[in-house]
Amino acid sequence: MTYAVRYYTKTGNTKRLATAIAKVLGVEALPISEPVREKADILFLGNSYYAFNIDPEVRQFVASLDKNKVGKIVNFGSAAMLNSTYKKVKAEADKAGVPMDEREFHCRGEFKGIHKGRPNEDDLKAAERFAKQFL
Repeated sequence: MTYAVRYYTKTGNTKRLATAIAKVLGVEALPISEPVREKADILFLGNSYYAFNIDPEVRQFVASLDKNKVGKIVNFGSAAMLNSTYKKVKAEADKAGVPMDEREFHCRGEFKGIHKGRPNEDDLKAAERFAKQFL
């Protein structure tokens, strides 16, 4: 199995999760500004809600994926108030012809004092345990 980890973050929370996941998989966590050039059976994609939607950059990134290079997407992220971005990312992945794994990782993230300190060490360890399922 080959893996890639990409993330989009405005606060740094999703980057922390991406780094924890990438460490387990033995790859580097990169921002979505770095295209997936290598073959990746599984692409872990970190994102969050911004103004009740995924960021347009995330939509553009998913649209740019080469379905011959990316086997499937595994969604992960954090958010202060809303839960999973899975449905939003899946809608974009469906348009791009890239399947989504049904499993995902989501935890609370700090935003403007809400959920202070999240993701915390327990969240990062949970993200690592999540990634180990795919090894």
